[in-house]
Amino acid sequence: MTWQVLALLPLEEDQIRRMFAPLGQEVAINLPARRDRTALLSALADADLVVGDFTGELAMDAAAVAAAPRLAFVQMPQVGVDSCDLGALTAAGVPVANVAGANARAVAEWAVGAAFALCRRIVWGDRRMRAGQWPQRELLRRGTRELHAQRVGVLGFGAIGAETARLFAGLGCSVSYWSRRRRPEAGATYLDIDELLAGSDILVVAVPRTPDTAGLLDAGRLALLPRRAMLINVARGGIVDEDALLAALDEGRLAGAALDVYDAEPPPPDHPLRAHEDILLSPHVAGGTGEAQLNITSFVVENIATAMAGKPVRNVVNGLDPVIRRRR
Repeated sequence: MTWQVLALLPLEEDQIRRMFAPLGQEVAINLPARRDRTALLSALADADLVVGDFTGELAMDAAAVAAAPRLAFVQMPQVGVDSCDLGALTAAGVPVANVAGANARAVAEWAVGAAFALCRRIVWGDRRMRAGQWPQRELLRRGTRELHAQRVGVLGFGAIGAETARLFAGLGCSVSYWSRRRRPEAGATYLDIDELLAGSDILVVAVPRTPDTAGLLDAGRLALLPRRAMLINVARGGIVDEDALLAALDEGRLAGAALDVYDAEPPPPDHPLRAHEDILLSPHVAGGTGEAQLNITSFVVENIATAMAGKPVRNVVNGLDPVIRRRR
């Protein structure tokens, strides 16, 4: 019998069908009639497998799970699974997989590039040059530094954190990390969270957003960073307290920040983050390289094919049996 795959990707229909064409005639690719909740819940009624929406707009929450009696597997086309109600999916016996590692190099390179830009105030200088200024002395007065001389702390040591640590270490930086468990193979020094913060001239946030990490970097924790430290967030919005971050920058305790993720995406046009001189902003595209997209596409299609073949799928994040069984 044909597998019914519901693709929630925010792409054109022809792109989606080309993506899954290698699966052949054993699969029917379906899309919601519209990108809204009503159409999602209706389309889920016949879905065996779901490929999730990386924007989070069409979330696999408890109501979506309840509307999908045949659902056997959810494949997210990203690392984060915060748009999935893992409790509801687990209770329903539905494994959820992500694509951890598929965009690790892309995100890690963005973090290193952001660190270079912050240390040398490249974006700040560029803006003034385009405005007709010659801010040579002012830029130097604001403080520039060489990246290799910075102590780098990596908060979270999954595939992205590990690759980030490797790249910074290759540049000569002293690298430490915190993770929920120590990684003997890390090649970096493990520190408790507060100790990591206190010893990081550059803090890279690469931890997944979970109930435990939401609000993790509040005003108290940000105050532990050394004076004039810099923060780079490639994780998820809601982990760093944006108001506390702005206050630390305004008070001169932090020298700069680079953000690829935000509490609300996109942030409102008048959000103070957009106007702050010491913040480098990016529209959640740290992992958005051509190479990463090919990796993600290949991973998703291969995992769906593996599910259909009755073999163990990769990267199940909610602890269920990775062998997918059709429901009728």
